[in-house]
Amino acid sequence: MRQVLVVEQNAESAATMVSDLRRQGFTARSVGTGERALRASGDADLLLFSLELPDIDGLELCRELRNSGETALIAVTDADDALGRVLALNAGADDCVVKTWGFREIGARIEAVLRRSQPRQVLPDVISLRHLHIDPGLREVRLHDRLVGVTSKEFELLYTLAATPETVVTRKELMARVWGSNWGHTSRTIDTHVSSLRAKLGSSGWIITVRGVGYRMGYAWRMAEASAG
Repeated sequence: MRQVLVVEQNAESAATMVSDLRRQGFTARSVGTGERALRASGDADLLLFSLELPDIDGLELCRELRNSGETALIAVTDADDALGRVLALNAGADDCVVKTWGFREIGARIEAVLRRSQPRQVLPDVISLRHLHIDPGLREVRLHDRLVGVTSKEFELLYTLAATPETVVTRKELMARVWGSNWGHTSRTIDTHVSSLRAKLGSSGWIITVRGVGYRMGYAWRMAEASAG
């Protein structure tokens, strides 16, 4: 899960932010000062920080954080102030949001910044599981030398699972890697894509559901390997 650190001096506002972020699928906690933010920033994927802090000017905090690392930064302003947003962006913030904006929009902006700032996992080039071949260069899936027609998201889903066939990939990991999202309520789309892939591959044994966790490659490729041996 992506770790978001909320930096806000108002305890009530901070608690609301943390609660809303957790409902959207993030891991979130808060600190009330810039100094504590500097100490805790190393454990965070993104800082959502107020420009009004009791000890350090928000713009100065932004500059220090940007100079010290590549942590994603989103500034929060109390008012829709164009000059304040420009100053925050010039200080190194990846984005600037207004506190009164809806948290679904803020959550979407967080996801967008994280997608830009954190590259996706590097996976193997071509994957071959006996008779199943997945080629990311050609964006092709072949089974027994027969081309399997898959959509873009079906390809990415199958490729992600097949890259580590002995490992369970959680639903949240799949949503993050394939759909670039942390919103748990959208994860039902995974079920639809898995069902479609199973049908196209001709067996439900290619992808196994690990109830309450996620998915992994199933026994179909192992059976092919055993029969070949």
